[in-house]
Amino acid sequence: MSRVRVPVWLRRGVGLVVVILLVEYVLLPQIAGARNALHVLSDVHPGYLALGIGLEAGSLAAYALLTRSVLPTPGRPSLWTLARIDLTTLGVSHVVPGGAATAATLRYRLLTDAGVRPPDAVSGEAIQGVGSAVVLNVMLWVGLLISLPTHGGNALYVTVTALGTGLIAAVAAVVVLVTRNSAGTVRAVRAVAGRIPGVPPDGVESLVRAFGDRLRALGTDRPLLARAALWAAANWLLDAASLWVFLAAYGHHTDVVGLLVAYGLANVLAAVPITPGGLGIVEGVLVPTLVGFGSPRSIAILGVVTYRLANFWLPIPISALTYLSLRTGRLRHHRLPAARPWNHSRDPDHSRDVDHPGDVDHSSHVDHRRPDAGAPAGAARERQPDPTLEA
Repeated sequence: MSRVRVPVWLRRGVGLVVVILLVEYVLLPQIAGARNALHVLSDVHPGYLALGIGLEAGSLAAYALLTRSVLPTPGRPSLWTLARIDLTTLGVSHVVPGGAATAATLRYRLLTDAGVRPPDAVSGEAIQGVGSAVVLNVMLWVGLLISLPTHGGNALYVTVTALGTGLIAAVAAVVVLVTRNSAGTVRAVRAVAGRIPGVPPDGVESLVRAFGDRLRALGTDRPLLARAALWAAANWLLDAASLWVFLAAYGHHTDVVGLLVAYGLANVLAAVPITPGGLGIVEGVLVPTLVGFGSPRSIAILGVVTYRLANFWLPIPISALTYLSLRTGRLRHHRLPAARPWNHSRDPDHSRDVDHPGDVDHSSHVDHRRPDAGAPAGAARERQPDPTLEA
């Protein structure tokens, strides 16, 4: 059965309509409310603003440490390089449609260019993304359980919680299949890959095996697993703390439980790839949810706008600088490798990847412009004509 191809113009048109609807029915009402709340700006506390920006920086540092923990030690770049790669891809995800997928491709290229093996880059990114999502859903669960006795239930809360439960169940099933029944999983994946044009089964198998090996390594190394979970939680909690501080900067100390629920709902829904970085979705969920938990509307609007300036907009210009630093520093000597990780073959001893474009073995370099290139010295001398015979 042939696949139905949706025209590009139709996909873009639908996306544009969704953005217009978000602006019309979500952003503009919030901006109108913000205009009515401008009098609150006179009471803002600059110290809280500085603290909120510092908490955002701490959240980014925790994410870089999470990246470091999920990558194997051999070939792992420095923490400074990983932090710049993460910040670069974060900025890209905030400006490009389908930002998460585009940023993941760029992140894979930068990681492999920095020396990470392609299978390790893919498996590390998968473990990091899924693990971080699980931690976020657990935070939302905790907040909802605590808030139910005092604030009651809500249809949106139940729906999002059910989606999160399904996500965690799916993650658990994948982990079991990859770690406990790796042979059967590999056979199934190879069968599926064989039906997809341009996807070699051998390459996909190497990715699945690397993913399983990394999961087993994390499972057997309990301290490493604990550190990864700690950095994932720190990334979310520091970001949520910055939202609390930005709200406090305008004179309102938000209920912590209500803030966790609002923050969890907004970020779970922002994972749906409708707008870059959840633009419009995060704001449209945070403000009414915070108001529902007792925050004054004017302070909720200004606090969320300030939070998004630090969380969404500020990383964009900084990411341009970090990308330039990556391309003009150590990584400038290498070309970006192919975007498809399954195209990287491996040599027989599985010790290194073969087709990194920037990796050149200068010890075995041959000058192919010479006619005797690559031949032993004696053989080269034997092929040279004897001047006495020519005479």
